Amino acid sequence: MVSVLRVVFLGLLILVSLRMTAQDFDPVNYVNPFIGTSNYGATNPGAIAPRGMASVSPFNVAGRIDLNPLEKDSQWLSNPYVYENTFLTGFSHVNISGVGCPDLGVIITMPTTGALETNHQKYGSTYTEETAKAGYYSTKLKKYDVEVQATASTRTGVTRYSFPAGKSNILLNLGLGLTNEQGAMAHIVSPTEIEGMRMVGSFCYNNPEAAYPVYFVAKFSKPADNFGVWKTPYKNEGEEAQWMAYNGKTRIKERFSREVVGDSIGAYMTYDFSSPEQVEVKIGVSYVSIENARDNLENEVGDSSFEEVYAQTKTEWKKKLRVVEVEGGTEDEKTIFYTALYHTQIHPNIFNDVNGEYPEIATGKIGKTEGTRYTTFSLWDTYRNYHQLMSLLYPQEQLDMVKSMLEMYDENGWLPKWELNSTETFTMVGDPAAIVLADTYLRGLTDFDVDKAYEAMLKSATQIEENPLRPGLEEYLKKGYVSVDAGVPGPVSVTQEYNAADYAIALLAKELGKEEDHEVFKERSVSYRKLYNSDSKFLQPKHIDGDWLEGFDPLAGANFTKNPGFIEGNAWQYLFMLSHDAEGLIQLMGGKVAYEKKLDAVFNEGQFDMANEPDFAYPYLYNFIPGSEHKAQKKVQELLKEYYKNSPDGLPGNDDTGTMSAWAVYSMMGFYPQVPAETTYSLTAPIFDKIKINLNTDFYPKENLVIIKEEVSGKNKAGEIFIDNSPLNTFFIKHETLINSNELLFFQDLE
Repeated sequence: MVSVLRVVFLGLLILVSLRMTAQDFDPVNYVNPFIGTSNYGATNPGAIAPRGMASVSPFNVAGRIDLNPLEKDSQWLSNPYVYENTFLTGFSHVNISGVGCPDLGVIITMPTTGALETNHQKYGSTYTEETAKAGYYSTKLKKYDVEVQATASTRTGVTRYSFPAGKSNILLNLGLGLTNEQGAMAHIVSPTEIEGMRMVGSFCYNNPEAAYPVYFVAKFSKPADNFGVWKTPYKNEGEEAQWMAYNGKTRIKERFSREVVGDSIGAYMTYDFSSPEQVEVKIGVSYVSIENARDNLENEVGDSSFEEVYAQTKTEWKKKLRVVEVEGGTEDEKTIFYTALYHTQIHPNIFNDVNGEYPEIATGKIGKTEGTRYTTFSLWDTYRNYHQLMSLLYPQEQLDMVKSMLEMYDENGWLPKWELNSTETFTMVGDPAAIVLADTYLRGLTDFDVDKAYEAMLKSATQIEENPLRPGLEEYLKKGYVSVDAGVPGPVSVTQEYNAADYAIALLAKELGKEEDHEVFKERSVSYRKLYNSDSKFLQPKHIDGDWLEGFDPLAGANFTKNPGFIEGNAWQYLFMLSHDAEGLIQLMGGKVAYEKKLDAVFNEGQFDMANEPDFAYPYLYNFIPGSEHKAQKKVQELLKEYYKNSPDGLPGNDDTGTMSAWAVYSMMGFYPQVPAETTYSLTAPIFDKIKINLNTDFYPKENLVIIKEEVSGKNKAGEIFIDNSPLNTFFIKHETLINSNELLFFQDLE
């Protein structure tokens, strides 16, 4: 009897232990924010809350003392931090993550010791002992022996500076940033508070007249012994500004001077500590007003300590990341997976203040939302996989993003293309918003005004006059393609992008019972075929009269070199982009054998570009070739191993606001949304032994979906896939089938 009770007791202990282990699982421990900070990944290791408006990043791209400070522009730095750099000039409080164009990186604080110095080239410092976690960053400034710690709430950045005894300073530099918009203001309210604004908004340097202010309020935990403002004058020589700070000509205002307006300005708080001290700085931001910035700070942070703010943000990250729980795999694989998931929770980010206010796009008015207004829609990137992932894992967020896009349509008259802080940057090509709207609705997230969405989609697809989304539309409607004579960059790429959007419209039209529209747009969606040259076996640019452009080179256009037919890629890298017409391309190429041979050549001849969005679905295309599906699994796993690493260079290139990371999340789970706006996933095999996706039951019928990988020897079951104990007999599965299932089981060959 004692033995039986003992066994029962031990069993209960094991069960309790397993339950506690599951409950205590903390994916935050597997986030490495340094991933993507090298190899042009354009991420930063700074502290940020999920979808945060504010973030605190080390700023190490302003140049050393022996470099011209304007050189940062010639380097085309799109992010405030590069892992290889060793010299920082402060900590910026509004930033973008994973983008290919510079903007923001402003409201920069810097702790120093000793005599006051306001020239960033002179007060900058090397640093060591870097630590980065979800919602936290720290380092030590060698020059000053000052430890810096940073965390953030949604709209407030919080830093803590640990100073040695002696004279210390906290600088607030409003002249530095990633671009050179002119205009800032700083007003010292008291020895513990500074308020002001900084102009930003010259994304890619392509629209400087659209600059707009970001407002801030900075509160200091200890009153300054002295404070003041500065302004660095400059003179114009031709068209280039030469900074007089080179000569130490910075003018320091006296203590009674509390306000400064200009282009290269700042403010400072100075202290004289008799013993080591810590000063916390809380900076609330807003794109509406100083009053809203103060309100954001008070409502989100108030009197909370650094530890309390970090604890709350860490809890928020844990909730966000636990939507997927994995077992098995290596520690590095878990880190790669959860860091990728972390990166998908940075953009699009929250744009409205705590009171709901935000600047409308194009109107100049202040709008107000009862929900969440999002910004930073890098849609040329994110329509391919990112928003599909949000629909699955974070459906409420995806709905709010769609509603934000429709609000922009109300305000601007057009859907967004590449929107940032209520400014349309018109970056990249195509009509990607239509794809996102259709995809979201077709996945069952229908709680938005679909009639308005459809109206907006039709407008961009049919209105020729003053259409900012589809240049060359008139020619496209007449010829079925955009020619090299239209004056539109990358006409082959543009034609393909219009085809992708038209396919999405066709699918939504069918769902809404608009059969005539469905047929029209379905036919439009394959017009790229007119650009296929059966002699060269490539898509090629054409003249308006139908003649091929002479001098075609399928290799031209790679690595951002110019190509008259393509945008950011060459003919190889765009050939297979339209996966919605895989069967049509197979026929154009002469059958599956020729198609597979050409697809093999993309990889074997080094023409696949993992950093190029049009290529993302290429490894999954093998699933369209019966008998060659195993190549998809092999190739996906090879690409994950080659390009995704637990190191600063662990992204294959620009993260594109989470798109590159979304590819990894999907691929490591064993399925991928191969055709944008089609609700079918292409299957390979997961990296982990077990994956549990915790579904949002407000939108989906099941609490969770479990994905299992079981390794077997030999041919027995190897390569087979089961859904709820029934063989799938295909390498595709519908979104609806997946979310209504309990278990997806992959049998994988041990070899």
